[in-house]
Amino acid sequence: MRLSRSQFGLLILPLVLWIAPLSAQAAPATEAEMNLYTRIAALNVCIARAADTDFDKAVAIAGETIAQVIQGGHQSQIAQVGTKPLSIEELRRGSINSAVLGAVEVCPNEVPADVKAKVEEAVKGRTTQPKAPAKKP
Repeated sequence: MRLSRSQFGLLILPLVLWIAPLSAQAAPATEAEMNLYTRIAALNVCIARAADTDFDKAVAIAGETIAQVIQGGHQSQIAQVGTKPLSIEELRRGSINSAVLGAVEVCPNEVPADVKAKVEEAVKGRTTQPKAPAKKP
């Protein structure tokens, strides 16, 4: 089933309306919340891919959804990043990256081989880098 933009907008409208009042008392997204959002985005990518949606489109929709949740529900702030609100573009980039990383973990068979290889290489590079020695007081 293919949704038009207006149908998609109507579909997410309740989510947007639910999030709107939260911004008055919003706190930065915690690490636990970000883990949940990453998992949700990954599952959205997996479901979309199983329905034959193009990978880039699936990731973009999942990433945009999470970016909007963080913007509306947490005033664009993520505790792990700091107190400065992030721009919508920064939120989108991070959310898309999270969606891709999560999809590689949750449904690797739905991720294109070249994307999976890049993610695995990046993760491998991150875990094999030597740690800087602790500074002496």
